[in-house]
Amino acid sequence: MQIIKEHIKQNQYKPVYLLYGSEAYLKKLYRNKLKDGILDGADTMNYSYFEGKGIEESRVIEMAETLPFFAERRLIVIENSGWFKNQNSFADYVKQIPSTTYLVFAENEVDKRSRMYKAVKENGTIAEMNGMDEKNLKLWIASLLARDGKKIAEATILHLIQKSGTDMDSLSNEIEKLVSYAMDREIITAGDVDAVCTTLVAGKIFQMMDAIASKQQEQALKLYYDLLTLREKPMSILFLLTRHFNILLQVKELSASGYPNSEISRKVGIPPFTVSKYITQSKNFPMEVLLAALRSCADTEERVKTGRIADQLGVEMLIVEYSTRSIRRQ
Repeated sequence: MQIIKEHIKQNQYKPVYLLYGSEAYLKKLYRNKLKDGILDGADTMNYSYFEGKGIEESRVIEMAETLPFFAERRLIVIENSGWFKNQNSFADYVKQIPSTTYLVFAENEVDKRSRMYKAVKENGTIAEMNGMDEKNLKLWIASLLARDGKKIAEATILHLIQKSGTDMDSLSNEIEKLVSYAMDREIITAGDVDAVCTTLVAGKIFQMMDAIASKQQEQALKLYYDLLTLREKPMSILFLLTRHFNILLQVKELSASGYPNSEISRKVGIPPFTVSKYITQSKNFPMEVLLAALRSCADTEERVKTGRIADQLGVEMLIVEYSTRSIRRQ
């Protein structure tokens, strides 16, 4: 991303850019920055946009070969084409783009072995965008609020992240809600966050696991019923419970083996600032309980799919079993 910032600052661009990764907000942000920079702001006559897997290469090439109208540059943005997941022949054209044409790709997934990826790497700039680390995410949240004259404590920022997740698009919406809710007040509080911000399903799953570990069966079931009220499907909840048990098992093993939090984050695929929370929660589950829970999750799924038990009842019985079980700390 820093390289792209330098290109924009110097007003000197590579022929082709690839923005990829899971963070939609950052891809959209840098796509728009490149668009404004390459086209000098408001130019739309020399801008073309293609989206989806049915894009015809010939149409893109036709636009790319067209000279810009009363300008120095033509820009083509292509999103979610799927061209980086297969051996697409457009890779040959990437190597011979006219000097007046610039391409910006925004993709969710790429195969680094594909011809397209290698062609862009050789002829342009690639930026992977999978979200910010904890420090920069907190600074970003504070800066968005500061634009509207609001202040927020670090602890409140963490509370917001834990409640609403780390997706930047979602967080930007939650911040808008907080600004409107606070009205003339300068300080955003944890109470404001609780009052108006959306609690992610994953957050409720984490709370449910805490309740299960501490044998607060009534609270665990309440959270389950809350999710059902929000129209979450029982099998989706089972999937999230299974995933959570699996994360706890991996985190427990890696932590016991002496891996630092940064390495645990990378190996397990969870945000760095959530590792400590998972480690703390994993201490409430002995290894044999986590293994048994994963077997129970698989058994519940099999019984539901074979019609031996209703999905809602099956997940409820799983929650009851593990919130009743005597769990010792380890």
